[in-house]
Amino acid sequence: MTEAVRSESPPTGDVAPIADKIRVEGVSYRYRRRGREDVVALDDVDLTVARGEFLSVAGPSGCGKSTLLRVLAGLQKPTDGVVRIHHEHRDRPLVAPVFQEYSIFPWRTVEANVRLGLDAAGVDRAEARRRSQEWIERVGLAGFEKVLPGNLSGGMKQRVALARAFVVEPEILLMDEPFAALDAQLRKVLQEELLAIVREHNHTVFFVTHNLDEAILLSDRIALMSARPGRVRRIVDVPFARPRTARLRKDPEFGRLEEDLWADLKDDVETMEEAVR
Repeated sequence: MTEAVRSESPPTGDVAPIADKIRVEGVSYRYRRRGREDVVALDDVDLTVARGEFLSVAGPSGCGKSTLLRVLAGLQKPTDGVVRIHHEHRDRPLVAPVFQEYSIFPWRTVEANVRLGLDAAGVDRAEARRRSQEWIERVGLAGFEKVLPGNLSGGMKQRVALARAFVVEPEILLMDEPFAALDAQLRKVLQEELLAIVREHNHTVFFVTHNLDEAILLSDRIALMSARPGRVRRIVDVPFARPRTARLRKDPEFGRLEEDLWADLKDDVETMEEAVR
């Protein structure tokens, strides 16, 4: 059975609420190549994400992490399998993606970029400006409202992308290595900001990363994927209580967990590196 992303209506009456916000069932994805063999990016992937959970997906380059996120976003249709996403609040967007690339419009000011989703949803202009300003301040960009992206640093552009995602109050955040292009110091700052925002608003987050340190700091669970074709080889519970800060990295258990995850991925990472040489 093949089915594109499907949103399900909220339960009614005495029916218990659905625990899984996202359910991926037997999803495969093949990239068609004319005159050549298909590339199997995902192979029979099963995965669930609970309501309010922060799930990271980690694995070697080319293992299908980003392809899976794009399937969840509805940007690509799975070759096989089903994705079910539970849509509880019809007055709110179901998903908001944040990508590694700075996906903001260069001809729109910071404020206009942040406001984009609200304008598209027909939110009253005054209310849209109020909410946009709130998030501009929340991500530390107050004073830059009328600045065009060409005059912003990479970190500031990514803050704009984060504010644009959060301002529409999505039920699910889909984040594809959003901090990968940033320097180490700024990455740590934005990781802590993300932790605080997600804790405050109880978002469900599907987060793609190649950085195990980042995955441990941010996540409730981590799904490790194999080298292509991508399969979920192991799902690991992150045992640390919330709220968390960067100081968690100093905990010896943090380092031991990172070593354990790396031991599981090392051979696949080296295999993929050899394949591209």
